[in-house]
Amino acid sequence: MTDVATEVAALRDPLDTAEDWLAGGRKVAIATVVETWGSAPRPVGSQLVIDEQGNFDGSVSGGCVEGAVISEAGDVIADGKPRMLEFGVADETAWRVGLSCGGRIRVLVERVG
Repeated sequence: MTDVATEVAALRDPLDTAEDWLAGGRKVAIATVVETWGSAPRPVGSQLVIDEQGNFDGSVSGGCVEGAVISEAGDVIADGKPRMLEFGVADETAWRVGLSCGGRIRVLVERVG
């Protein structure tokens, strides 16, 4: 891939990926940042699309937070029940999930299709 093609691919909307994956028969969940407080790596509205095999595209935070969101998305895909996840400084796991900079984020994970 050329550098320009790589940059264009990086700018692709995760919802386009979700649409492609759904058309291909994959089961899909979408995670969306719905609230931030303090320092947060991604703004409200940022999205991550995940399929039933753990493939993903987009970003809601980074590091271990995204790992936790991807893991939870598997359960959402399986049972169809949306989940609101919260990660932040009040949580004793803040350092472990990568929010040592003093922020909090809320992420809604829901199955689509």
